[in-house]
Amino acid sequence: MGDAGFLPEHVLVIYYQSMPVELKEVIRHKFPDAEVTIYDVQPGVPVPSEVYQRATILATFSNLPDLKDSKNLKLIHTFSAGVDHLLQNPILQETNIPITTSSGIHGPPIAEWTVMNWLVSSRKYVKGYEAQKSHSWDKSAYGPGLHDQVGKKVGILGYGSIGRQIARVSQALGMTVHAYTATPRPTPESRHDTGYIVPGTGDPDGSIPTSWHHGTDREAIRSFLSTGLDHLVVSLPLTPQTTRLLGAEEFAILSNQSHHHTSKPYVTNISRGKVIDQKALVDALHSGVLGGAALDVTDPEPLPKDDPLWDAPNVQISPHVSALGVEYFPRSLDILALNLERIARGEPLINSYTRGKGY
Repeated sequence: MGDAGFLPEHVLVIYYQSMPVELKEVIRHKFPDAEVTIYDVQPGVPVPSEVYQRATILATFSNLPDLKDSKNLKLIHTFSAGVDHLLQNPILQETNIPITTSSGIHGPPIAEWTVMNWLVSSRKYVKGYEAQKSHSWDKSAYGPGLHDQVGKKVGILGYGSIGRQIARVSQALGMTVHAYTATPRPTPESRHDTGYIVPGTGDPDGSIPTSWHHGTDREAIRSFLSTGLDHLVVSLPLTPQTTRLLGAEEFAILSNQSHHHTSKPYVTNISRGKVIDQKALVDALHSGVLGGAALDVTDPEPLPKDDPLWDAPNVQISPHVSALGVEYFPRSLDILALNLERIARGEPLINSYTRGKGY
């Protein structure tokens, strides 16, 4: 009798184009007690109102209902780590529907992408690949500048889940890690990762960094950049405060304070293109202020074919794909499944978006 009034959650998963059959099976396995609707959205075609109206739980990238169609929603889960692309939507501005993100799942693939690009540069992989294609056994191509990462200092600007996994693999390479956060983390407890963590990854207790730095103003950032870093990893959310945060002066400080004998500092950006003044970056690469850059994000996206960034020296560019992999959606849905359990028990959600902060 006690279960007579129980109604299962109705989970609506909005996917772009056509979802693979195997992923549909994964979804149904993760939510065995829920009614599940998988809706394949087509470009430029809105999701019908009736599809939204029955849902109590919504999982989506960017498709959100009109206010009138959201009355049954208990939770919106986004497949992205940030919500900057949704901030102007009335759902975020005019409702209190809880929103959770997929922050935490991106660390493993992005850390691998990051280290891959470091090694492509430092081990001169492209020269070897070109020699192989031409059937050339030419050792001279590997001469000056070839180096490893042992003893290098990596500064991670934004020590969230992605930064923590980059720290983990950096430490394994023999590097020292220096963390930067917006707010101070003076105690061991304050350095713990409280978001979702892919098992066996990251830095859950915050024990990896050799030093911790913090602040939200430009002077604090510049102080961090002056600590002698060989690598700068940009892993920040895009907010009004972080827009064009790094420009010519910041790159000069980074370069002038780096004393490694093999190369100038290397910049990796896996956050958003607008965090960096892109023209200043191009100039710094051409002038030798920076030794190289790995960019999974640009300003704008897609990057125009005639943009000078393409031809800057020692730059590696990918089209915002560093987080992709077959593990992406199952891991994101793990977060949603955990939160459904928390809703049922009346517990706080993990990866909850805080309105007004931008992340």
